[in-house]
Amino acid sequence: MITPAFELSQDPDFLTVKIRVPYARASEFDIYFEGEDFKFYAKPYFLRQASHFFACRLTLPGRIVEDGREKASYNTDEGIGTFTIHLPKEVPGQYFEGLDMLTSLLAPKKSRSAKPLVEEMAASAELSEENEEEFDWEMEQIPYEESPPPLQHPYGFGNLRSGVFQRLQDELSDVTDIKDPDQTPAEERRRRRLAAEAAKFEPDHYLADFFEDEAIKHLLKYKPWWIDAHKKMTALQGESHQEHDSPAFVVFSEEEREQMRKFTNKSYLLDKRSRRHVYLGLIDILLAYCYEICVNEGDKNVESSWNIRKLSATLCWLESFSSIHDVLVSFGRRVLCYPLYRHFELVTRAFNDTVMILQLGKAAVLKCLLGIHKIFMESDPAYILNDLFITDYCIWIQKVKSKKLAALCESLQKTTLSKSHMGLELEELEAAAVLVQEEEKALKAAGTVSKQQLLCSESETSDSEESSSTSSSETEGSDSDEQESSTSGDGEINSVQGTLQEERTAPLIGCNGLRQGTDTSAMEVGDGKSKVSLQSTTPPAKLVEELEMQIQSAMRLSEQPEGLATAGCISQEQEENPEPEPDRFSEAAAGKGNFLEVSPKPNPLLFLCSTNEDED
Repeated sequence: MITPAFELSQDPDFLTVKIRVPYARASEFDIYFEGEDFKFYAKPYFLRQASHFFACRLTLPGRIVEDGREKASYNTDEGIGTFTIHLPKEVPGQYFEGLDMLTSLLAPKKSRSAKPLVEEMAASAELSEENEEEFDWEMEQIPYEESPPPLQHPYGFGNLRSGVFQRLQDELSDVTDIKDPDQTPAEERRRRRLAAEAAKFEPDHYLADFFEDEAIKHLLKYKPWWIDAHKKMTALQGESHQEHDSPAFVVFSEEEREQMRKFTNKSYLLDKRSRRHVYLGLIDILLAYCYEICVNEGDKNVESSWNIRKLSATLCWLESFSSIHDVLVSFGRRVLCYPLYRHFELVTRAFNDTVMILQLGKAAVLKCLLGIHKIFMESDPAYILNDLFITDYCIWIQKVKSKKLAALCESLQKTTLSKSHMGLELEELEAAAVLVQEEEKALKAAGTVSKQQLLCSESETSDSEESSSTSSSETEGSDSDEQESSTSGDGEINSVQGTLQEERTAPLIGCNGLRQGTDTSAMEVGDGKSKVSLQSTTPPAKLVEELEMQIQSAMRLSEQPEGLATAGCISQEQEENPEPEPDRFSEAAAGKGNFLEVSPKPNPLLFLCSTNEDED
């Protein structure tokens, strides 16, 4: 029997079934429907044996009826024969839920073939979940006590597998981080996982992504398909039948439909504790998938398989969680320890995306699980995780009641997650890094100020040098002017000195009438400095007047007695020279005479009275 491709749709009055059968004989097909059962049989052209035929056996989510309104058609326009069958609903307006869950429609709920009794019990156990009262997702309702350790510890979907790693140890060693899980209890796995995460955490990597977050901000702008679908669903919340129309927001591709048709429909015998682990493991896997879609912007690459299984402790460490908060903490720690982008905003983004997916319903969850299934199928070692987890999740989710997912989503929304829950001292690291950054900025600012001050001092120095050079040039100019003026003044003084020199060459006549030779150094009018000052500052006319006055006084002294004349000359000389040189008085004491120079001009005579020797 070959199962053809099929799809179902509905309107308020009819259920429509489309079956694509290539190369089938339109004259040889059979349709049977009653209540919830639908069967289709057709023979293809190229299958000669009667045992080979197309068969589609479905169990519908609602009842249909044969009342004469049913109809069927066959179309070959697309190159492949398509049967379109319209079946009336028993209750017009009834909504058939789960028409896109193709795997759950393939087999009847109660098998009519000979199957082991345990499978029948699994089906009844699954049905009993519908009437089960709600349980707390955050806390264990009944404290669990470890029973004596079994020979092999279970793992996988619902902890239904064991012994797989013993047979495939070489292949599974590259898929999971836990070694020999068959002999490792759940508590020991958790302890090893936490130790491995603490050893793997790198503060430098985390702080680098925390401060240099341009790439993170770019990734956070990406919008996957579930964001648009969630917006459409939210926009129609106020309209009637909104929960009926919500599955239309999630559309499966033909490839995804083919995946669902290939799955074998089966039921799972899960107790209350195992179902709890399955729901929490589903959140963990969806979180890892949302991170992968966000950081790669919807494109799959060779790292996609590694990202999903590394970030999910359910897949990597075969972890069995007991609360939603433990799931979020585990995912957050692994995001900050393992992948390329390690930022807490990515944890928050994956959390919000998972909430949206759960709000969209099990169709959105199934679409994500099919994406994970495809990624693992294309990865050589990771395909084993499909057998352990993903395939069973894809089959199981199609039978889950929507109210269960709604309750799980509500509990997830109420759970809070912060950096302090990670146990990695993130807030302390960030605070210390901010302080260091502020110190660096302060040092940089101080360096900038000192540099500016240095530049200002250099500019002031250059300005002062320019002003000093300008003043020096002005000083040089003034010096040159002074030199010119002094040169002209020296010329005048030289002329006066020349006149006086001529006067000094005249014969000298002492008081005793003797004529002496010329000696310019013996001039007794005053010391050399005063003479130079007198000669350089006194004009010739004034000098003549002074000489005339001295001649008159000398003439008066000549008329007096010799002693009085001598005393008068001495007193007159003291008046003119208040501070006489010691040599002069010593010479006078020795009885030596000194003579004044007589000018050859009119009235030029100067008389020097010789002093008598002291009688002492």
